[in-house]
Amino acid sequence: MPLGTSKCRFRPSRGFVNPKIFLYASRQPMVALRLDSQQGHIAPMSRDLVLQKTTDFLALSASSLHTLTISVSKFDFTDPQEHPQNEEYWGHVNPIGPRACYDEGKRVAETMCYAYAKQENVEVRVARIFNTFGPRMHMNDGRVVSNFIIQSLKGEPITIFGSGKQTRSFQYVSDLVAGMIALMNSNISSPVNLGNPEEHTIMDFANIIKEKIGGDSKITNIEAAEDDPKRRKPDIAKAKKHLKWEPV
Repeated sequence: MPLGTSKCRFRPSRGFVNPKIFLYASRQPMVALRLDSQQGHIAPMSRDLVLQKTTDFLALSASSLHTLTISVSKFDFTDPQEHPQNEEYWGHVNPIGPRACYDEGKRVAETMCYAYAKQENVEVRVARIFNTFGPRMHMNDGRVVSNFIIQSLKGEPITIFGSGKQTRSFQYVSDLVAGMIALMNSNISSPVNLGNPEEHTIMDFANIIKEKIGGDSKITNIEAAEDDPKRRKPDIAKAKKHLKWEPV
């Protein structure tokens, strides 16, 4: 049911910078919020819903006394100045760049979770997820792994933004799911990194995929994307210690 109808409960927020923000607790079942990213931009529909749906879930958790687990991402760090990135690092974000709405949306979601934890005693679990791949990725979702695979299968040039020397750390989706379950079942309320600390360059990934698939695709470098992180590698010491988790 759309928010704003008579069957939704409205509560004015307390403790937020913007006094006009309202917290909504819908009586209808919540649906998962899908964040779409293509060419570094969050989809317009999702941009409008990030704040609204996050507060929906938080208000629902406050009224039902359930623990809320939220997944944010490595974009909390954007182009990090520390390497590897642990949970204490606050990040390095361009608030007016082409992908700012995506980056800042993730960061404000964390802020709202801990505001609710302090003022409404909501139990929260925050997973900071690093690059992940696995079955059933959408062929047009713009992620580097699916992009390279689709381009190779079609015999198209494998396009790399910039030099290809930028690094990423990819984990398999089943490892991520195991980490999320461990976090949900824990009593750790502070953010926890879930990712693979094994770091490779984007050029390495392109060559691996080209070799596995075969074909005649050539690797092509195109103009670097603005604000594209140069290095990304999670420090997962906290997950290892408290969740007994690491990717296999």
